[in-house]
Amino acid sequence: MDTQRSTAVSALLDISDDDMRTALPETECDDAGSLPSVAAEDGSGALWLPGLENVSAQDPGDVWLHDALLGPHSTDIVGYLGMARTTGGPVLDLGSGAGRLAVPFARHGFAVAAVDRDRHSLRRLRQWARRIGPRTDRLVTTVPADLAGLRLEGRYQLVVLAGAMITAVPPRARPALLREIASRLGTGGALALDYPSHALTGLKERPRRTFAFRVPRFDGVTETVVARQVFDPAGMRERITYRCRCSTRHDVHLRTLTTRKWLIDSEQLAHDIRRAGMHITDRRPHRIDSVTEHVLLICRADA
Repeated sequence: MDTQRSTAVSALLDISDDDMRTALPETECDDAGSLPSVAAEDGSGALWLPGLENVSAQDPGDVWLHDALLGPHSTDIVGYLGMARTTGGPVLDLGSGAGRLAVPFARHGFAVAAVDRDRHSLRRLRQWARRIGPRTDRLVTTVPADLAGLRLEGRYQLVVLAGAMITAVPPRARPALLREIASRLGTGGALALDYPSHALTGLKERPRRTFAFRVPRFDGVTETVVARQVFDPAGMRERITYRCRCSTRHDVHLRTLTTRKWLIDSEQLAHDIRRAGMHITDRRPHRIDSVTEHVLLICRADA
């Protein structure tokens, strides 16, 4: 992913302060810290659409937004832990971020290797593991590396590509990554990955979506965000621009984050999985709206 920022105060998605007040919902996040309802440009009123979760935290100022965007995925931790209990460890968490999955794996006794290219996120992961205790800390290994061109060591019983991280891998690099994963799966091991699957005809009809939400923060800062999602079905690309407004009693800070990702062709992904020496044993779709569903795939190495 290509994440860029701008601290220019002159523009916020070309939206004025009055427009921001119109776009941003007045409702606060619920007690669990989940995102409030957000409305798409077509008025569908979708609660959440996958694709907004892959902003890498590059500095401490991005942490709150990064964690809020991952909030809708929080319930998948129980499912992944259940898989780990079935397959056993060790576990490989690819695109681990700040340890949303890796630390719970270790806390439940699984040795886990956490791979992410963002060193700031890996430092947060390590700090979290240490706060829990020496046993959890010892079970976590952090690996700073990009998923494209990744070379692994050891064998793993469960490999996880969660939070739609597969969309951050260029299509040309995806077959090699899947082959590397397949070569490192132990007997009875599994790869679990999830991704948003879009109907391309629907994206052509509605290539832009805009969301507004408030980020739950507990440090005296009010952070509101307008996120604009732009799809390029012909190029199989997606761009999301976040215009963030952080307000305190005495100051207002504006910044821009842009994430560029790849759209997933489900048939091509299945082909790449087969060519890598694996087969799909379970496909679990969850319908988001008329255009998008979120898909979880469970894959195992061929005999």
